[in-house]
Amino acid sequence: MEPIIGLALGEVDCRINFQNDVDDLRKRVADLKRRRNDKVAELLTVDDLEQQVKEEVQGWLEDARKVIEIEMPDIEEQVQTVSYLSRGNLGRRVRQKIQDVREIYDRGSFPEGLVIKRSPPIGIPLPTENMVGEVNVKEKIWKYLMGHEVGIIGVCGIGGVGKTTVMKHIHNELLILNKAIGFEKVVWVTVSHPLNVFRLQDDIARAMNISLSDLWDELSRASRLMDVMKEVKYALILDDVWDKFTLHRIGIPKPTMENGCKIVITSRSIDVCYYLKSQVVKVPPLLEQESLNLFLDKVGQDVLRIPNLEEILKLMVAECAGLPLAIVVIAGSMRGVQDIFEWRNALRELRQCVVDTEKDLEDEIFKCLKFSYDRLPNSSIQECFLYCSLHPEDWMIRRRDLIEDWICEGIVEKLGSRREMHDKGNVILNRLLNCCLLEEANEKACVKMHDVVRDMALRIKSTGPGCFMVKAGMRLTEIPDEDEWNEALDKVSLMNNEISYIPQNMSLKCSMLSTLTLKGNNRLREISECFFANMPLLKFLDLSNTGIEVLPNSICNLEYLTTLILCGCESLKRMPSLSKLKALKKLDLDGAGLCEAPEGIEMLENLQYLDLSCPNLRVLPEGKISKLFRLQYLRKHPIFSTDIRAEEVARLKMLEWFEVRFVWLKDFSSFVSKLNLFGELNHYLIKLGDKGKDKEGYFWEFNNNDLPKQVNLIGYDIEEKDELVLPNDLQDLRIKHCYAVDDISIFQKDFTQLRTCALEDCFGIVCVVSLSSSSSTSSTVMNNLEVLTLEGLYGLRNVVKVEKTRASLAPTISLHIFSNLKQLRVCNCSKLKKLFPCELLQGQGLQNLELIDMKNCCEIEEIIGWEEEEEGNQTTTPILITLPKLSVLDLQFLPELKRICPEKRVMVCESLNKIKISHCPKVKRIPFCLGRENAQPSLPAVKSINIDNPNQWWNSLEWENPDDKIVLLPFLRYSR
Repeated sequence: MEPIIGLALGEVDCRINFQNDVDDLRKRVADLKRRRNDKVAELLTVDDLEQQVKEEVQGWLEDARKVIEIEMPDIEEQVQTVSYLSRGNLGRRVRQKIQDVREIYDRGSFPEGLVIKRSPPIGIPLPTENMVGEVNVKEKIWKYLMGHEVGIIGVCGIGGVGKTTVMKHIHNELLILNKAIGFEKVVWVTVSHPLNVFRLQDDIARAMNISLSDLWDELSRASRLMDVMKEVKYALILDDVWDKFTLHRIGIPKPTMENGCKIVITSRSIDVCYYLKSQVVKVPPLLEQESLNLFLDKVGQDVLRIPNLEEILKLMVAECAGLPLAIVVIAGSMRGVQDIFEWRNALRELRQCVVDTEKDLEDEIFKCLKFSYDRLPNSSIQECFLYCSLHPEDWMIRRRDLIEDWICEGIVEKLGSRREMHDKGNVILNRLLNCCLLEEANEKACVKMHDVVRDMALRIKSTGPGCFMVKAGMRLTEIPDEDEWNEALDKVSLMNNEISYIPQNMSLKCSMLSTLTLKGNNRLREISECFFANMPLLKFLDLSNTGIEVLPNSICNLEYLTTLILCGCESLKRMPSLSKLKALKKLDLDGAGLCEAPEGIEMLENLQYLDLSCPNLRVLPEGKISKLFRLQYLRKHPIFSTDIRAEEVARLKMLEWFEVRFVWLKDFSSFVSKLNLFGELNHYLIKLGDKGKDKEGYFWEFNNNDLPKQVNLIGYDIEEKDELVLPNDLQDLRIKHCYAVDDISIFQKDFTQLRTCALEDCFGIVCVVSLSSSSSTSSTVMNNLEVLTLEGLYGLRNVVKVEKTRASLAPTISLHIFSNLKQLRVCNCSKLKKLFPCELLQGQGLQNLELIDMKNCCEIEEIIGWEEEEEGNQTTTPILITLPKLSVLDLQFLPELKRICPEKRVMVCESLNKIKISHCPKVKRIPFCLGRENAQPSLPAVKSINIDNPNQWWNSLEWENPDDKIVLLPFLRYSR
């Protein structure tokens, strides 16, 4: 009887206190949401390269999300409709949920932090070229590295002989074999010339995962470096050492038999190798046949078809003296030449080249490089090449920035639009790369000059009219003396030094000087008034990333100045009036500390490029921008309600690229609404949200095939009730760190021109496209999409969701979904179990898909999911899944992945040429079938199958036809 009475009293209590309990739950859920938001904000500051989120934190975030986004809305809905008599059951649920929320809230304190440190890599692989004659040298160096007798190895030889090439191969093999060899760190450092001890210490420290930024003297820095390195078994490779130094001065422990450490230096000077007491290994020039093989490899074997060329070919190769760099550059300059008379003339010019150059260029390597330079088609391309030497040694030069400088200098011919000039610049840059006078770097985003090639360029411009003075990256603390500045100077580069002042009484006579760059001298605070007094023809002035506080008034007298770059000058507070600089075409103030727009900016009638992204610049007076009618490029961050106006921007008919960032949604939507009203722009990037969460920086690549019309929403919680307006002609949409976004159906518009969509770190997104939605907006938006990126969507359950209640409509709805999709990338979506539903393949979906790239999705089980077979619908005939254009399938770190597609399904992918399956231990079947006489499916284009774990996993795989395993063996590659 008592338990019954207790239940009854509890029921009554739940009814009486129902509203209080609901209010208590609401408060606790609100507290939980605040704690979750705090944790998410903290995670956004994590360095992804060094730390990773704890699994318990990921689990807690998911539990909190369920309560906030699923369970609480369901309870709220019931609260609105529940009768008084039914409150008891709901009241008990509310009380239980209060306990659950309290427990989840308490679990979310994480006193030991949210992240753990990633295991640091022992080193980073380097890009390599094929070795030709260095094989014997490599074996000798390897023997010393593996032995105990030698601790320091000196690799010596003339510039361009292949020292760096052989050591890059050895460096990468040390990384691959580290478990067997036992090095804890493999470090590669290119040493500057002249020796910069601070930079060398910093480069080594960075590789050892320590910082020396708080220490300002060599001794203390060396001491800290020594303390760390003596605890590590390291292999240290110091490339291109010119100057003598002691290991103790840098902070490098001496290699001994006890610590097992090794040091390798490469140097042109055998004296430097002996000074460090190293075992010297000389890299000899290539043998005759090796030289000829390398030349033919670079120039193309088809030249052998030219009658009577063989003897000339041998004579030309002989002039290269067995130096690989010379051979590669000469071959590059002759690529595509088919007439015998051109080859004969080239041989004569190559032999004559040494006579026509200064005495210092009589070395064979310089003779060959100068020959290749002389063969460049015209003086404009030669100027573009020589311009690269203004950068420091081994400097990675961004393609876009280099071409932009060429345009500003007037080296690239003036064309109708800035984009056309960038296209022309890319053509020139590709020509220099094809001639091997420049090298690609950083995944083709940058170029580099080989130090020997740079030496040749600087020697060409060392004397005579139009000469250069280049002292870039040499750690200068003072500006060069007056006697080094002469009347013949055309360009001066003092970039990336530590110059802190320019003497007040310094009077330079540089009447022909056109280019001066002081960028990267962050200690430079002031420039004297008289400094520019005798530079009447100065056109290009780069003071970016300096500590300058006030520009001298004398800049106003530079009537030929076309380019003024002040980006990154955070201390710059005041500028003189610019009204006299009528020739100015480019003004870059990105990141400058100005609070007001420069006076007279509206008078710059020839201005084509304007970057006003000054963080402290609040207001730009009305009407100034619209007067700059020649503007091709305009950028402004941030934008406030009284700032740049859409109607002014719309009047700039020559504008090719426009980029802005808004702080508030109302300003963003107001601007876009007016832009839609006043007219379209050629290309734009409009951002809304927190700049601190936008790691990519601004986007502007003229070398893209199509410049996008792009909107970025970053760190701004946009909800369905918000009045978000987007451009009518939007092509590229990127949403990042927007936690309130649950799917793209909040964008109620048919974006027929949308081509690219990226959703990153939006934890609230559960589904990208829902085929059961009464509104077809989501699916319509996806009809013309070509690239879709999904990253860090920890709540994502479905990319495409088809509810069973609407299954009969699925083929109709999905007919065109993703019909134009070419690339799909999915990363860090931990709750996703199935990538595609079968319904997507019943219409025209995925018929243009070329790439599937999926990584780090810990619960994914299927790539293409299929409903269970209906009872009695058994068949022995394989059902074909056709993806006609799929060329790359890349699956990595998917621990629960069991199937690429279900049993009794075979994938027909006639264009597939690359398969990579790594760290997917549960995959037991590869559902591709090779073509045979009696089988329709085929896989004719395959070039490589890349897997981890050799034979055991590979041999365990199931096949439609066991013979396929043998057929595919030639394409098999093992991941390291």
